[in-house]
Amino acid sequence: MKFLKLSKKLEVEKLKVEGHTHTELCPHGSGEATEKMVQRAIELGFEEYCITEHAPLPKGFERVYEGSPEGIIEASLSWNQLDDYIKLVRALQKKYCNVIKISLGFEVDYLPGFEDQIRVFLDEYGPLTEQNILSVHFMCGANNKFWCLDLSPEDFEKGFSPLFSNPQLLYCNYFELVKSSLEADLGEFKPQRIGHMSLIKKYQDYFGLPEFFNKDTMQLITQIIKLIKNQGRQLDFNTAGMYKTYCNEFYPGGQICRLAYKNKIPLIYGSDAHSIAEVGRGYHLKNLFSGLDR
Repeated sequence: MKFLKLSKKLEVEKLKVEGHTHTELCPHGSGEATEKMVQRAIELGFEEYCITEHAPLPKGFERVYEGSPEGIIEASLSWNQLDDYIKLVRALQKKYCNVIKISLGFEVDYLPGFEDQIRVFLDEYGPLTEQNILSVHFMCGANNKFWCLDLSPEDFEKGFSPLFSNPQLLYCNYFELVKSSLEADLGEFKPQRIGHMSLIKKYQDYFGLPEFFNKDTMQLITQIIKLIKNQGRQLDFNTAGMYKTYCNEFYPGGQICRLAYKNKIPLIYGSDAHSIAEVGRGYHLKNLFSGLDR
């Protein structure tokens, strides 16, 4: 394979960045070699490749979780995989250092009530990382327990169907959690990028959820955008939703992207790739809103 080398033009031009990817260690991934994913990124002309594997869930989370066991068993790295993950990425960084910039990081779950554990994790592993993402994959639902937002339509229905009659309330409950993630004290190494901010819409077509957020929901989203701007954080422009059977929309969607552009918040493209074929997918959409008056 003929690899592309970094051009001197990069000193004055914006890098082509793949900002959200996973590895062969991910328990819900394809298991395909991370190195081949990196090679695919090079083929596509990416100059920076961010590996952001799911950080282990806090210990004890299973006690407040309800739903299919796969929702937590397959959610993230296990604690005993952390060393293997870091060694994997460090080896790739060393091997491809003259071809592509590879960043080591984590996608960290925000879980209310577990902030202390999350902060301890970030205090330990944050100094080893370059780019991290903060995401919400779990939300309190039926029986006042946490349910996975993106495991399956069946699990989503069991956890959140009481809110289907008022889907904007479903949306608001989710965005309140996103807002809390921004307000939480996660320490010096808190993640700088907010992941797939509209993940709540993953099954929108399956359940006939509203395509657009209403005025009340947008007021809450506006508060979130202001927090992101004031904190100097970024948004994950995540194209994975485009290829999900019941979503068919990039995250965080048009309404949020327009608001982010208006507030000059960086939208960092990420495919959320868990396989070779997914690397760089939907990259052409990243400039969809660039013509807006900023």
